[in-house]
Amino acid sequence: MRIGVDVGGTNTDAVLIDGEKVLSWCKMPTTPDVGDGITTAITKVMTDAGVSSTEIQCVMIGTTHFTNAFVERKNLLPVGIIRIALPAARALPPLLDWPEDIANKVGDNIHLIRGGYQYDGRLNEALDEEAIAAAAIALNKKKIHTVAVTSLFSSVNNDMELRAAEILKEHMTDVSISLSHTIGRIGILERENATIMNASLADMAGSVVKSFRQALKNLNITAPFYVSQNDGTLMSADFVAKYPVLTFASGPTNSMRGAAYLSGVKDAIVADIGGTTTDIGMLVNGYPRESSVTVDIGGIRTNFRMPDVLALGLGGGSLVRQDAGKVTVGPQSVGYRLSEEGLVFNGSTLTSSDIAVAAGYAEMGDISKVSALETGLIAQAVDAIHAIISEGVDRMKTSSEPVPLILVGGGSILINRDISGTSKTLIPDHASVANAIGAAIAQIGAEIDKVFSYDEVGREIAMESAKREAIEKAIAAGADEETIKIIDIEEVPLAYVPGGAVRLRIKAAGQLSFAQNTLTEIFKGKGE
Repeated sequence: MRIGVDVGGTNTDAVLIDGEKVLSWCKMPTTPDVGDGITTAITKVMTDAGVSSTEIQCVMIGTTHFTNAFVERKNLLPVGIIRIALPAARALPPLLDWPEDIANKVGDNIHLIRGGYQYDGRLNEALDEEAIAAAAIALNKKKIHTVAVTSLFSSVNNDMELRAAEILKEHMTDVSISLSHTIGRIGILERENATIMNASLADMAGSVVKSFRQALKNLNITAPFYVSQNDGTLMSADFVAKYPVLTFASGPTNSMRGAAYLSGVKDAIVADIGGTTTDIGMLVNGYPRESSVTVDIGGIRTNFRMPDVLALGLGGGSLVRQDAGKVTVGPQSVGYRLSEEGLVFNGSTLTSSDIAVAAGYAEMGDISKVSALETGLIAQAVDAIHAIISEGVDRMKTSSEPVPLILVGGGSILINRDISGTSKTLIPDHASVANAIGAAIAQIGAEIDKVFSYDEVGREIAMESAKREAIEKAIAAGADEETIKIIDIEEVPLAYVPGGAVRLRIKAAGQLSFAQNTLTEIFKGKGE
């Protein structure tokens, strides 16, 4: 018996699942205090299902709070930035390509330190421990409480970052430390960016997790809770307080995982149509296809795992305009004000939802309010809505072969005809709360991203070693060993590096283990 919650900018969705059966669900407005909205939503699903708080085994929560903080430039802390790479990388300082407004918020507390490794983990330059100590003292004097540490090739050998963290803790009081090897992948600039972003969210992460805890405490729910990551797996509350950046894009990911669960289809395109935007992604083996290129978040390039998602300006509240005989839909939207401003809700704004009602394939509000719309206007708007989805599907496909299309989200009612390039269109039961279902069914996952020398160890031994390490990380994170599967393998030869060097990225995932008395115990000490 578990509860899944997805906290969006407009709505907070919740579902109560017993095994594989959805017992109850609801969609509530998101509140300024996120905890209030969560409390209301969980209360509703438990009441509707007649379930008490003592019967709940686990609560999974997805949130867009941390993504929005960067997009809106809010609640960000000044960060102490330590790069361990000299004499390399001096020409490209940290924050080089950051938008000026956000770089100013994070600050210019930058320290370049000698040290780092080579691509295969061999020493490039010894760590200058005295310089780390001096940086720590300087940051402490400035009352900096969060530090981002990035070392050259730390994703291959993390010893210097761990040692730097020890020195920082010796010389600083009440400091939060983000280490790049726990966040990003190979590629120092993008990995450093992701680490700085994570560090700047330290205070907000603590307050959001505290709000989640208080909401569950108010409901007398003592079961452990988890927060969904952007790869479709879970992390503990303590873990998200350390690594909030790993929740970026977890909303679309939850919707895609929910779509796979509800439809039973593991390879398909998913369109999550909300009130303002549509997120389109590709399911591969039941998980979102990950982006293979640098991901831009709020104007900052990063390289940590992110789903390959295309965001389009189409939703249930999208504005419909007619200019010189041409009808356009979106990207502007009335968003959460649809129930006040839409024509069928006695408002004065023509929206895509009004068009769906006028065309006769959606039911909401007062249909008489759109009875006077011109037939030509309705037909053009319907064509425009479907053309937007069709173009998005075409952009996400990697071959000309038709694939299934799964529609989820409250705005899925906007689509009533086949989309070109798809084999069939599915709108499963509970599609409007697929995001909360995706959170509720999420698994525990782990990933390794390392460089191996095939000339030295051989491909089979390197592959088995990497798989075993990924599985062990998943077990340590709380996955049931019997259910763990390798769900993704990426093998990239490094052509210009000697020794038959190959970069292996392997991802494992499994069901939550309920063997322990309290699941939160699993995560103690695992954050580093």
